[in-house]
Amino acid sequence: MGKLPIAVLFSICLAGTRPDLIAGPQATTQPDRGWIASSNAYTDLLLEVTKKHSPEYASRQGLAEYDEKISQPTKQDEDASIAETKAVQAKLTRALAIEQDKNVRQDLTILLHRIQLNLRRHDFADAREVPYENASEDVFDGLRVLLDDQVAPDRRKAALVRLRKYAGLEPGYQPITEILKQRTEEQIAKPNMIYPAKLEIDTELSRTQNYVEGIPALFKQYGLTGWEEPFAKVKTELTDYDSWVKTEILPKARTDFRLPPEEYALNLEGYGIDIPIAQLAQTAHHDFKVYQAQMQEIATQIAHQRGWQDTDYRTVSRRLKQDQLTGEAILPFYKKRLGEIEAIIVKQNLVTLPDRPARIRIATPAESTEQPAPHMSPPPLLNNTGEQGEFVLPLNMPPTKGVTKPEKIDDFTYDAASWTIIAHEARPGHELQFDSMVEHGVSRARALYAFNSTNVEGWGLYAEYITKPYMPLEGQLISLQFRLQRAARAFLDPELQSGKIKPEDAMRVLTEDVNLSVPYAKQEVERYTFRSPGQANSYFYGFTKLLELRKETEAALGKKFDQKKFHDFILAQGLLPPNLMRQAVLQDFVPSQKGN
Repeated sequence: MGKLPIAVLFSICLAGTRPDLIAGPQATTQPDRGWIASSNAYTDLLLEVTKKHSPEYASRQGLAEYDEKISQPTKQDEDASIAETKAVQAKLTRALAIEQDKNVRQDLTILLHRIQLNLRRHDFADAREVPYENASEDVFDGLRVLLDDQVAPDRRKAALVRLRKYAGLEPGYQPITEILKQRTEEQIAKPNMIYPAKLEIDTELSRTQNYVEGIPALFKQYGLTGWEEPFAKVKTELTDYDSWVKTEILPKARTDFRLPPEEYALNLEGYGIDIPIAQLAQTAHHDFKVYQAQMQEIATQIAHQRGWQDTDYRTVSRRLKQDQLTGEAILPFYKKRLGEIEAIIVKQNLVTLPDRPARIRIATPAESTEQPAPHMSPPPLLNNTGEQGEFVLPLNMPPTKGVTKPEKIDDFTYDAASWTIIAHEARPGHELQFDSMVEHGVSRARALYAFNSTNVEGWGLYAEYITKPYMPLEGQLISLQFRLQRAARAFLDPELQSGKIKPEDAMRVLTEDVNLSVPYAKQEVERYTFRSPGQANSYFYGFTKLLELRKETEAALGKKFDQKKFHDFILAQGLLPPNLMRQAVLQDFVPSQKGN
């Protein structure tokens, strides 16, 4: 169905491991890592299906032989992908029945769970949903994979071939827009189908121009020629596709953005949330008040130091935000602040840092459209040739329906905010988390298919937590503000989906209590309603699970607890979900530390 199978694969394949780095510098000191080769052989069976049907993903992972290929999400291709996946499922099931190594058995269980979840997602979508696909975003994404500073120059020219195939100019290829129309029409023909939300379509259509304009900008940036003819054709096709969406899908779009409960439950499971969502929301409501009280205490101190009469945390936070960084000053400031945080990490023995510098850059307009919040772009890891993850900082919120110009987001570009944003996205957060997989070496199952958002984002928020005590008071206040935001997500998202609250209620909480700018709060509500319902809950949940695990480990080790060793061990495990991470810590880390 349109992009669904591809989107699912991308959601679980944010990272992998380079085959020749499976036994990395630290891995060679562990005598029991021979099982990884056996595990990887099983994982490769599933990876071959992924790469065959999602070549853009394979390119993203550094596999140049896929650079000139594109996904063709026809019904025939989808059926083939499902059949091949089920064949792999049968092989892995047989292997699990006879495998003796406990680590390999665990990886087989990881793979089989992921396959089962993806098949259930596919079955629901195929039986129930009419898809809406932003074709302009798809084309931009497929080209952006190749047109990047860290991609070898000799690979970039493949973007020209890929563009021609998207346009249907190469033999055997029809325009990608025609395939998407056909798949949508096939779903429309089925009875009792659920249409996409009108809010989603309106918002996406208002932003497609950013993607279209971003395509020639990419080719010009890297000095490529010959793109003009295929771009002109694909631009016309994308414009016609949007017109078709307005005619054929938008009039039937549902006015209620809420997902069917079954689909929302699948989302939560995929994002790694394994407790009742009402229980998580209740905990988040409680902690929201706790964080507000902590913010108020720090805000009062800041106000007294600065001679401000109004000590309310909202007022103090807004006054701090007034000191905005602008233009060319932003990137050097962030890089300088990163150095200050790295010095804290070393001095306080928080975690082991690599010798290489971290990468930070400002997002392009098209990237800001796709992901309007600060984020870390993962490195290619299946065939990494020295590429690193990048912390990408957007500065504007793309326009929505009724808004003609991008809206300025002021939540990231001031001194006090830079502390926690860098800690989360760069070090000791996601950049260190993803790049360490290359340096430590982990099985592909644990890097690719054990991934869930709870563990990834849980570490990012936990990275803020361990850095916060060493920030100045202003940095601590805004760090707590962003933690408050994560708690708010964990009750606003499910309460919007259940109908308990409305978008305007969520906007009020986010702008008045969490203190976000209006454009940033808008994109937060988009996230809960149609961009990725369920995902925003994972930050708070993953954070609480890591805190619980740390407390349990401290209780078990007492004075022998060493947070640097604990954090290094967590990162060395790859992207394990909380239950498997707890098992690894209690069965491997704790006994090893007790014996020291």
